[in-house]
Amino acid sequence: MPAVLSASAYRLREWTTAQARAPERLDYWVGAICEAFLEMDCSSRAADCFDGELTHLPLTQLAVNRVRASTQDVYRTPAAIARSRSQPFYLITQTEHAWHVKQGGHTLHLRPGDAVLVDAVQPYELHFPHSVGCLSVQMPRAWVGQWLQTVDTAAARVAHREQGWGAMLSALCLQLGRQPELALQMAPDWLESQFGTLLTAALEPVSPDRQPRPLQALHQKAQQSMLERLDQPGWRAADLAAELGVSLRTLHRAFTDAGETVAGRWRQLRMERARSLLSQPRLAGLAMSDIGLRCGYTDASHFARDFQRAFGQTPLRWVRARRGD
Repeated sequence: MPAVLSASAYRLREWTTAQARAPERLDYWVGAICEAFLEMDCSSRAADCFDGELTHLPLTQLAVNRVRASTQDVYRTPAAIARSRSQPFYLITQTEHAWHVKQGGHTLHLRPGDAVLVDAVQPYELHFPHSVGCLSVQMPRAWVGQWLQTVDTAAARVAHREQGWGAMLSALCLQLGRQPELALQMAPDWLESQFGTLLTAALEPVSPDRQPRPLQALHQKAQQSMLERLDQPGWRAADLAAELGVSLRTLHRAFTDAGETVAGRWRQLRMERARSLLSQPRLAGLAMSDIGLRCGYTDASHFARDFQRAFGQTPLRWVRARRGD
């Protein structure tokens, strides 16, 4: 997994209406969301006492945004679409209050935790009758096309907070919506792959009539390739898909059909390898960093964190406990 970036490397940006005088705060807010997101119109019945804060964290291809603001209604109009240079998607999740989305002639009434994918190429309305407290993940159109079979739809798509993989997507969005700084503790590529995998699993689940046997064979073949390359750092899901001659989407679908993710399974195999190496007396003289290198980790602290997450102890303590020290 790539190295974790610092806040400066992420180019974190923040906007707050506290910088503007009270009568000008809503105008300031409209300018902020247009700069951070894309061309939109916004109105609020709390215009006289409007408050808002926006935190923007660019990753590699995606951007994570936390929005906290007064009640408002947001409109993506045909005129705004015509003025926009890009037409991304937005995955939006409210953390506390109910709200609703209108797009393509459909209205979605959403609860806290429901994640909705909105297409910016189509006009839409976002209505927040209470205060806004949400995570909004900007997803480029080409990136979404790498994960979803059906990219262009007339209406927004929702992953419900309690249904299947939607529950895991909801949990990720809620956690980052409440603590966006947690993204600074994750490798950008890894975090983006989590969003892509869960988006695919939640919005396009594999059904029994999609011939799961080829997916099962691909899942087994992929795991064998993983085992052969556990000591190779920087190896990504895209590299694995290319080696197997399948699309990245098909590779991830094979793993979600088996109830896991590519990144999760890869980490599990590496941890099993690490535990096996640490159990061998002939390797007792190796430093923990050398064990990590043999499992594909160039960063010893990253290796130690993953090992502790998997087994509840650091590698050194695990070895000492095994020896009875």
